[in-house]
Amino acid sequence: MEKKIITDFENTYKNSSLNDDVSFKKEFLNKFIEKGFPSKKLESWKFSDLNQIINKNIENLIFYNDTTKSNKIDESLYLKNLEHNKIVFINGKLEEIKFEHEDNNKIKISKETKIDDNLFKDNALIDLNNAFAIYNYKIHVEDGYNLKKPVVIYHTTNSELNSTNINIQLNFLLGENSSLKLIDTFNDISDKNFINIYYNFKLKKDSVLKNFKLDNLINNNIKYSFNNIDQETNSVSETFILSNGSKFFKNEINCNLKGKYSSAFVNGIFSLSENRHHEIKTNINHLIENTKSYQLIKSVLDNSSKAVYQGKIYVDKDAQKTDGYQLSKAILLNENSEFNAKPELEIYADDVKCSHGSASGSLNDNSIFYLRSRGLNYKEAKNLLIKGFLLDVIEKITDEEIKNIIKSTMGLSR
Repeated sequence: MEKKIITDFENTYKNSSLNDDVSFKKEFLNKFIEKGFPSKKLESWKFSDLNQIINKNIENLIFYNDTTKSNKIDESLYLKNLEHNKIVFINGKLEEIKFEHEDNNKIKISKETKIDDNLFKDNALIDLNNAFAIYNYKIHVEDGYNLKKPVVIYHTTNSELNSTNINIQLNFLLGENSSLKLIDTFNDISDKNFINIYYNFKLKKDSVLKNFKLDNLINNNIKYSFNNIDQETNSVSETFILSNGSKFFKNEINCNLKGKYSSAFVNGIFSLSENRHHEIKTNINHLIENTKSYQLIKSVLDNSSKAVYQGKIYVDKDAQKTDGYQLSKAILLNENSEFNAKPELEIYADDVKCSHGSASGSLNDNSIFYLRSRGLNYKEAKNLLIKGFLLDVIEKITDEEIKNIIKSTMGLSR
């Protein structure tokens, strides 16, 4: 692979005007070559051997992606019944940023070729992203500005894609007392690709981020998404993940609560079948006193599917009065499905309230019997129990409009 990836890197930048920045990016390429794709030898990948998954599902991994060609935007893919701003990536290329519902003087958009190279030195996939993502796009919401409408990021691939690896990088800075609702959607037409996405969020004092990741279209792609969230005083981040479409998808959330009274909420649903393998990994770092985190992950697994939840709450010695909670539950609909959970608490303060829990099992026979005694058939009783199980997570969403869209997407509308 080493010779191939070096050639693809050279082809990516041979006509580029980046000059010194290419050398900077080559450092990350060398780091990735040294580490390779993560395998189960790494503790953070013990349940999901990405090296094996890629070798099994992608015959010829091509890293070179020709982003000089423009792609026609298929507007039929846009979310219906939702007024929204748009960021459109097609085959890894940014085709459109349109904040049509906003005061554009309050939003600054720029692009750079470098990021902070001190971040996540042990993460080979971020090294790969830094090497091949030509630009790091930055979106800055100014102090006091609350976006009127959500921003939807469309991650789209089509038959014109000449690569099997896509790398995308976005940075968001939310100024003091600002807010942003961000929806990630995935529309995969091309098949058997590895899509690698890195987001970096900085939340200033009193700012609010709501991020919804919706992977619900069945496809055979492999995806990795990493969100880093740094939060200052009294800021709030809410992350919701709907994970059921891709062949493999690992969502990783690293959240640093650096300001007093900052809080982070992570809620997720796995709804998997057909040998899908998905994972959510979280690191919530309480670094100062009076911070709060809440995590709830629920899974419904069928037809030899596999779900993984690794959740860690870290409490620094200075983070007194921390309130940290995490819970994962799974329903296994057949004996070939698998759920793995690794909840962790690492606490160095003595005045905290932290808890974690995990449970998995089949549907409750007594509950099914009771519902059937009230006139429902077996399928109706089963679906009603699953609906109630998952609605518990969806009801945590604080935006009613987006909550209803997600309910409709999952067929859970009342």
